Amino acid sequence: MAALEDGSHGRTRDRRSVYERYQETTGEDGLVSLDELMLTARETASDGQLTDVEREGTEDGVERITSPFDPEHIDIETRNTTVDLLLSRLRSEMIDLAPDFQRRAGIWTDEKQSRLIESLLLRIPIPSFYAAEQEDGSWAIVDGIQRLTSIARFLDAETIGAAPLRLKGLEYLLNFTGADFRDLSGKLQIRLRETEVVVHVIRRGTPEPVMFNVFARINTGGEPLTRQEIRHALIPGRARTFLAELGESEEFRRATGNSVVGDRMADREMALRFLAFRLTPPDGYRTGDFDRFLAEAMHRINRLEPSEEEHLRAEFSEAMEAAEAVFGIHAFRKYRSGQQRKSPINKALFEAIAVNLAELGPEQHDRLSQLDTLDAFAELMEDTEFERSISVATGDTKKVRKRFDAVQELFEDLLDQGDAQQ
Repeated sequence: MAALEDGSHGRTRDRRSVYERYQETTGEDGLVSLDELMLTARETASDGQLTDVEREGTEDGVERITSPFDPEHIDIETRNTTVDLLLSRLRSEMIDLAPDFQRRAGIWTDEKQSRLIESLLLRIPIPSFYAAEQEDGSWAIVDGIQRLTSIARFLDAETIGAAPLRLKGLEYLLNFTGADFRDLSGKLQIRLRETEVVVHVIRRGTPEPVMFNVFARINTGGEPLTRQEIRHALIPGRARTFLAELGESEEFRRATGNSVVGDRMADREMALRFLAFRLTPPDGYRTGDFDRFLAEAMHRINRLEPSEEEHLRAEFSEAMEAAEAVFGIHAFRKYRSGQQRKSPINKALFEAIAVNLAELGPEQHDRLSQLDTLDAFAELMEDTEFERSISVATGDTKKVRKRFDAVQELFEDLLDQGDAQQ
């Protein structure tokens, strides 16, 4: 195939508004308040679906790093390297791409990957990579996973066990359409291999909370990582797969009405929240730093014995089945009396309801499903303090206690009333 370096360009864009995509994806009639639309985290996944999970608010509407840290603890080394050396590190397993993570994290389409290769061929600089140095000296790529995956797919797909990339959807070098790396001239192959890139490496010894916050701050690319995606990248181990198993379970899918798209790891974060409060009871939550709390929970999950895993898995499954039976289509969602339309899934409600259900037995679950639990929950939603505890600054210690205590009291009162009526 001829290797030409010129051509025309063209671009197609999705010109639909967020609201139009919201209507198309959810099938709703559009009768939704602006506040609800703005609060809903509709993160576009790789298959074009939108995650129906409510965005957690802050007191002033600004999302920021949750805990201050000493700048002296930040140790970042900037390295100028080449594409070839990055691939060499990949082949030597000295770069952790977390394949499961990069596959689910809104991975780029072939067209978008091809345009990155086109940029390299045109000698257009690409953004820096950010990595965390592991104990064995390897790098965990946190910002730049899709870019590195695209480069590896084109130059040496076997390195990451992927299908080779053939260029498509190019904007300028149209004569390269359909080409793979072997179709390029020797000169262009060398150009790609010797392309210089910048990697910012957070060195070992930097405290994990600091590392997490640094990545959360610099994570401003075209497809910013979610907090759970950052945790997944920085904390390898069994927790990664265990959370995936829970998030992909049939019980979780049914309880959430199949509305939590896994590509941005919202399902894993919800499973993590459940496990975190089963490993540390709500009244033991004292940090006020929810990100750190969840990160520490992932480390604890990594240390679980198989029997402990199975116990928690059983509790999770039973809680999901109970939530579906008790709340129906409104499980883990805000609900007002007489409401027909489903609200988005609320993460804080999820943890409070699921964990409290896990504290009860099957017989109590059955009784709650036969009582007017949904109506009683609608009354609880009229409590302004409770509503704020599941909507704004939900990691605050007092708000965590408020929502867990309120749901516990709700279930206890209903069960007591049921006993009194018998």
